Amino acid sequence: MTAIAKTIRNVGIGSGIGAGVGGFRPFAARATALSVLTVVVLAVPGGLALAGQAIADAYLSVSVFVAASMLVLYAAEGLLRTDLGRALERHRLWQVPAGAVLGGLPGCGGAIVAVTQFSRGNLSFGGVVATLTSTMGDAMFLLLAREPATAGAVFIISLAAGIAAGYIVDAIHGPRFMLPAGASGAAPAERFAGRLNRVETLWYALLAPGLALGTMDALQIEVDDTTAGAIGIAGGLLALGMWLVRGGENLACQSGACEFTPKVRKVVDDANFVSAWVVFAFVGYEVLIAAAGIDLEAAFTVWAAAVPAIGILVGFIPGCGPQIVTTSLYLDGAIPLSAQLGNAISNDGDALFPAIAKAPRAAALATLYTTVPAVLVAYGAYVLGY
Repeated sequence: MTAIAKTIRNVGIGSGIGAGVGGFRPFAARATALSVLTVVVLAVPGGLALAGQAIADAYLSVSVFVAASMLVLYAAEGLLRTDLGRALERHRLWQVPAGAVLGGLPGCGGAIVAVTQFSRGNLSFGGVVATLTSTMGDAMFLLLAREPATAGAVFIISLAAGIAAGYIVDAIHGPRFMLPAGASGAAPAERFAGRLNRVETLWYALLAPGLALGTMDALQIEVDDTTAGAIGIAGGLLALGMWLVRGGENLACQSGACEFTPKVRKVVDDANFVSAWVVFAFVGYEVLIAAAGIDLEAAFTVWAAAVPAIGILVGFIPGCGPQIVTTSLYLDGAIPLSAQLGNAISNDGDALFPAIAKAPRAAALATLYTTVPAVLVAYGAYVLGY
């Protein structure tokens, strides 16, 4: 093995590129997207400063909270997961609200836990519908950071819609509907601990000050702009670089192997994936839209009645990335609250990946069912002028 190959192996930066053509293609796609964004930033006057601020904001306002919440959730899941399954099995009446609450937690961790419980036979199909209806995924962190009052309202509305939809579905189909064959409630071994390479160790070293600065900023506590900018840009660039070479979005979860992936490494890849999407959303809007002189708010106003439907349709796209873009558009005033509500209810976040892997028919049907509350809530809000 050459010295270069040994270095790459030791620091772990090449683990996401993969071997051969199959592993190179996703890396090439990410590299192309990042290269295009870089060219756009450099071509726009003042674009570099805007991009630097966007990267810092993405890290301090979203990424650190994604990582922190997932660390807490995965640690709790590792300690209490078996008890959760038994509790859900004993108290079937509470499966729907339990699923809705897990889905409503910021990020996708709670929803992934709920889908896993369904695959083990501990959660009803109505509970899955409630979970996918109430979840807003990682986009909730962005909304919490910028408009906490709106985030609270979206959470309550989505939770209520999820519970109502879940109970109706269970009443129609029964509690054992669509349960995967062979579901026994057995819980495979969890692994929270995992050996970190040098880059991952640096990533976690930046997380602590980043979380402190992000929390202070969210609480409107004055922080030193130079320090915050340095930590934010350093953490954001590291996350962006790791996403470039490793990918993210819980690729292990997509293959149904979430339980066997070291949680500490999952946190890194998930947070990096969200960081990349937020950076693309922030930079894309602030730089590209400003340079082109496009008034998205005026453009959407022309088709005002169709905007909530567009938000709902975007929610059908698996993953949290498109939903983060939608939330960014809402926060920038380009789309109304009705579209944000429709997207929040219809989107399933990253929880759809393990659902598809473990129970594809149930995942497809549950996603279809979430359309009904999404349409009712979104157009109800639209009629009321939101």
